[in-house]
Amino acid sequence: MSKTILGVTGTALAVCLVLDSPAMAGPADNSLVWAGPKEVAAVETYYDTSREAVILSQHVYDGLIYWDEENEEFLPLLATSFRQLDPVTWEFDLRDDVTFHDGSTFGPEDVIYTFTFVTGDDSGILNSSDVRWFKSAEQTGEHTVTLTLTEPFPALLSNLALVLPILPDGHYDAAEEGADGQKRYAAVPPNGTGPYTVADFAQGETVTMVKNPDYFADGPKGQPEIDTLVYRTIADSSTQVAELMTGGVDWIWGLGNDQTAGLSGAPGITTLNAPTMRISYITFDIKGTSGTNVFTDAAVRQAIGYAVNRERIATYLMGENSVVVNAACHPVQFGCTADVATYAYDPDKARAQLAEAGYPDGFSVEFYGYRDRPVTEAIMDDLAKVGITANLRWMKYAALRDLIVKGEVPIANMTWGSNSIPDVSAITSYFFGGGSDDPANDPEVQAAIREGDSAADPDARLAAYEQALRRIAEEAYWIPLFTYTKNYAFNETLEFVPTADEIPKFFASSWKQ
Repeated sequence: MSKTILGVTGTALAVCLVLDSPAMAGPADNSLVWAGPKEVAAVETYYDTSREAVILSQHVYDGLIYWDEENEEFLPLLATSFRQLDPVTWEFDLRDDVTFHDGSTFGPEDVIYTFTFVTGDDSGILNSSDVRWFKSAEQTGEHTVTLTLTEPFPALLSNLALVLPILPDGHYDAAEEGADGQKRYAAVPPNGTGPYTVADFAQGETVTMVKNPDYFADGPKGQPEIDTLVYRTIADSSTQVAELMTGGVDWIWGLGNDQTAGLSGAPGITTLNAPTMRISYITFDIKGTSGTNVFTDAAVRQAIGYAVNRERIATYLMGENSVVVNAACHPVQFGCTADVATYAYDPDKARAQLAEAGYPDGFSVEFYGYRDRPVTEAIMDDLAKVGITANLRWMKYAALRDLIVKGEVPIANMTWGSNSIPDVSAITSYFFGGGSDDPANDPEVQAAIREGDSAADPDARLAAYEQALRRIAEEAYWIPLFTYTKNYAFNETLEFVPTADEIPKFFASSWKQ
């Protein structure tokens, strides 16, 4: 199918107007400026998996389907309908009235290109595990595409909705080659079909988006009401607060409880604490490759579980909506179970177990972290009470994750948001299914996960995942800690409703009249 390139569109005109005008925050010009600490490398999830990139992608791009969290159902988005033909075959009827931001028409060839490219050996996408199910895509009707899977993958719809945006045919063909000979795919200008189009991208600083006037109003995202969205990178939370107070930004999140309490009485500001799909956990070097073999002993890992006062940390550092978790998953995800071994706070038992394992006087260890330093330091304080001296090594996530994969980190406090996917395949399968991030490589766990990932019967999936999660808890391969909450603060005239998937839907927000 050939692609039609239109002339200057209303979107292009809007982009020009925005670039000729200074960005302003607030309802006066129907714009919204939001801030976060991350420097965004791309506005889609293939070459930037940060939370900010996930959010931007949902505004600039569309997937085949949409996850309606409120009603817990999958709805057609770029598809008009979809159906499963057999355990490994899905068919999607596509909209015929959609254009990309450059004016080119959307069609089956774009879907085929997207999945063929991102699963190619040279694509280098960061979320390759999200498309591990893909075998082939083919056009089977004028506006119909069939996706064939390598094996049954019941979480397919979640991935299609949340982390697999559709790109135009040939999107990365013009990617420039760097000095190392590698294509710079992340630098290709964004071009989606979403409710907002990118007007300006100052990498590491701002992303400016304007409303797409040609966006289809009858889809689940609807026509946006706010004309301009601007994301600003502001690393320091105190600076974020100051900008909010002075009107430089309209919306911030991720504040500490003390900061949120200080803002709660400020005139013109609304503050909220809401649950998310992120959990905190402790992971170990189970194989003994980091220079110490102390955590090869399950008794020591279990002692860590008894040593950490998870409920206290959750209550005082996360907020009222945080809950303690015992399984290696988020409680709202399909397949997660609470019926696993638990490690209630018991420092006496932790000390006794350490003594039995040969460490009556405790030990010293390098303890790694990357996010929410007060949480990591609270864990370290609890460990000190049972004789474990934890020497903090604070790093950025990407560097720390690489060291963990290499087996060079003895113990770390990590977090995972599952890309907002409401299925344990996005966390338990990811970390214990035998991939590079699997700290245990337990054949029993991996077999159960394979069964859960591929079974068509929901009850069979639940049973298989429960088996895997029980084994993970019994062996203390992880010590899950608690669910994250998010503190929000924003202009009180903004109509905004937070959701647990940690994807603020600014396309559904508006300014109060």
